[in-house]
Formats: sequence, C-alpha cells, structure tokens
Amino acid sequence: MDEVNSSVVSEFVLLGLSSSQELQLFFFIFFSLLYVAIVLGNRLIIVTVTSDASLHSPMYFLLGNLSFVDICQASFATPKMIADFLSEHKTISFSGCIAQIVFIHLFTGGEMVLLVSMAYDRYVAICKPLHYVVIMSWRTCTVMVMISWAVGLVHTLSQLSFAMNLPFCGRNVIDRFFCDLPQVAKLSCLDSYIIEIVIVANSGIFSLSTFSVLIGSYVIILVTVWFKSSAAMAKAFSTLAAHITVVILFFGPCIFIYVWPFTTYPVDKVLMFYTIFTPILNPIIYTLRNRDMKKAMRKTVTHYLRSQKVSQMPLAMRNSFH
Repeated sequence: MDEVNSSVVSEFVLLGLSSSQELQLFFFIFFSLLYVAIVLGNRLIIVTVTSDASLHSPMYFLLGNLSFVDICQASFATPKMIADFLSEHKTISFSGCIAQIVFIHLFTGGEMVLLVSMAYDRYVAICKPLHYVVIMSWRTCTVMVMISWAVGLVHTLSQLSFAMNLPFCGRNVIDRFFCDLPQVAKLSCLDSYIIEIVIVANSGIFSLSTFSVLIGSYVIILVTVWFKSSAAMAKAFSTLAAHITVVILFFGPCIFIYVWPFTTYPVDKVLMFYTIFTPILNPIIYTLRNRDMKKAMRKTVTHYLRSQKVSQMPLAMRNSFH
C-alpha cells in the first residue's frame, strides 16, 4: 500500500442507505432474507445441474457457473452491509475497500463474459442445431468458463493498479454501502477529468461493448429464425426473453455507473443494487421459464427431504429401506 495513502486515509466511512434507526432494522431483516434466498436459490441450481444427468448439457453447465458467480457477486459486500445496519459507525479499512473494488470487477467482468457465452450457446442451438454437439463440446464450454475468469482477473487487476496509486487528501466519506472505483476516485486529489477518462476507457467501454455484442447476437438470432417461420420466431423469442431480461437488468446499471462515472443521478444508490438484485433474479428468470429445470429442481428437493427424513429414523427402520 502506498505510504501517503495509508498515512492520510486509513479507512472510509460508508453512509449506507439511511440513518433512520427504524429503517436500519427493516433493511437488516429485508436484506438478510434476500441474501439467504440468493445463496440458497443459486446453490440449488448448482446442485441440481451437477446431480441431474438430464441437465448435463452446455446450456445448464454455463447456467451453473453463472449461479456460482452470482453467489460470489452477492457475497463480496452484502454481508458487511447487513452487519452495518446494526452498527452506529459504518467504516471499512483502506485495504478492505480496495478488496471490494477487486472483487466487484472480478465477478462482474466474469459474469459479462459468461452471459456472452450463454448467448453464443443459444445462437448455435437455434441457428446451427445440426452442428450444436460438435461446436458446443465440453472442451469449448470449459474454455469459455476459463476465459470468463481470465477476463475478470485482467479487468480487476487494471482497476487495482489504478486504485492503489490514487493520492488521497483526507476525504473519506462514501455515500454508498460498498466501495467501488468511481466513488473512491472522487475522494482523491487527482483531476476528476483524468479519473473519469480512465474509468470510462476501462469499465465503461467494457460494459458498453459487451452489451452491444449481446444485443447484436440476439438480433442476429431473431432475424435468422424470422426467415424460417413465424412459429420458430415465437419459440426463439420465448427462449431468449429470459436472457434479454437478465442482460438489461445487469448491464443497465453498469453502463450508467461506468460510462458516466461522475454524473450524479437521483437513482444512483438504487443502481448499485445490481450486485444484489441480479443474483436473485437470475435463478427466478432462468428456472421459472424452464420446464426441465423446474422438474429437476423438484426432484432434487424431494430427494433431499426424503434422505433427511430417513437419516432421522432409528437404525432398524433405516435398514429396512435398503
């Protein structure tokens, strides 16, 4: 850590969502339940995809990895935010703040590439169904997942190298519930114009270009199917509706935050919740619209409850089941 940074700013104050004690308790209960739902919902998807042989396909393999990233994305700052609702002084150390910047860009960068991979999977399945098995091999899927983590790592290292060298002059109040580069950079002594250019050139262009690629791929799929038949067009749109919804909900806040990093909007604080609400929406959107996934999840839950019931029986009764 830079010596000047550590001597001038050793910690940051997070203002959070509200200073009202009544609201603090409400937020504590609400976000605690939401976080538990995120972890359990996405974990159920991972367990279901892993244990059910009928879901051992590229689409569900990528969905399982997306659920894992969603758990990570929801966990880098949400537990501290929940704990801060019960704390009068909401502070985070300089190193802890830098760690949050690292994790948010690692997980969001990886999720962006994963969403592109899932769009490519749907493109091959709809536009090149006869070649799907060859193109979307297990090796290809594994490489896609590895690339997503590699891109996330490279992206976050670029953020880290910039954040660690920011000179601070004593200001340490962040009007958010976690640290991110635009909010931390506003507190530095550097010219805001230079910082804004760096953030837009890195995160802003990355978010916008990835979003453009995804929307372009969906347009290509729909146009290709439209030339085949109207029935196929309706089916393709139904399949892609979930993907498009997730993409808009995830990329919308990212584009607003990183393309215009120093422009203040009334909904700025709400936009930061894409790290919490997107992870809970992903399992809802991808499972409620998928008959096979719902069937497999019911089977997984039934099997788990049955095994728990059997494990609580006396040994003699348990042996009778074998």
